[in-house]
Amino acid sequence: MSDKILCVGEILWDALPDGLFLGGAPFNVASHLRALNQEVTFVSRVGDDRLGTEALRRMEARGLETDLMQIDDSLPTGFVQVELGATGEPNYEILEPAAWDALTFADSLGRHAEHADALVYGSLAQRAQTSRQTIQRLCEADSLRVFDVNLRPPFVDRTAVTRSLKVADVVKLNDGELHHLQDWFDLSHDPDRAMSDLAARFDATAVCMTCGDDGARLWRNGERCHHPGYAVSVTDTVGAGDSFLAALLTGLLSGWEGSSLLEHANRLGAFVASRSGALPSYTVNTFGDISDLSLVP
Repeated sequence: MSDKILCVGEILWDALPDGLFLGGAPFNVASHLRALNQEVTFVSRVGDDRLGTEALRRMEARGLETDLMQIDDSLPTGFVQVELGATGEPNYEILEPAAWDALTFADSLGRHAEHADALVYGSLAQRAQTSRQTIQRLCEADSLRVFDVNLRPPFVDRTAVTRSLKVADVVKLNDGELHHLQDWFDLSHDPDRAMSDLAARFDATAVCMTCGDDGARLWRNGERCHHPGYAVSVTDTVGAGDSFLAALLTGLLSGWEGSSLLEHANRLGAFVASRSGALPSYTVNTFGDISDLSLVP
């Protein structure tokens, strides 16, 4: 393990047809980073309830320390009802309030952010004022700030997204989320131009967009690249984008170039989409040895 990464935001239970799965985008990203042998810390807030206790237990089982985790004595642990469409695309009913809405700033958390090489944060965790202020304060640290755009209606706050973009070095989003940003910020209708417009407007060094079965596109320091993705039998796409981001960040911190970044990230994202839930079991070796994936024509 070589890099210190702090992931901050929501932790919640996804109620899927196959049962309850611990999730939340930043938690999923942290879990995949840990599986990829990165030194990562995750911080959120859970309720003083059975689901909260189980969440902490499962964090530890995944090799994630719980020292910075917060426990709320009044708000419940986050919970989401997930319905899957015909192609495995999830629809979310995110209950509120939840403990992760009340993530508070602490000196120990601030010190950890100051010493981190990278900070991963999203937009959903900023739906409530307390967590929003905490995340914005953490973004003052001098680290690589990675903004994971997660627009989950009705929790779509243009002001919070704009503030997050202003401090981001790396922006990750999907093609649907880019459409929102194109409308909000009058970006080009062409996706590649829109990504470069977004980078120029907010002074980002990299913008990466996942495109479903069309793979992913990356703008980085003026250069563009595209990877067509992998053809797999999709079970569900829950967490596929989170695993993609974990692999992308691993490559960025390792100094990889664009084509290698997208190949690595698309491969892990495709693997996760071919399994049930956001966190299927794998090791780096077995992940690297996947042989039944073929490039989309």
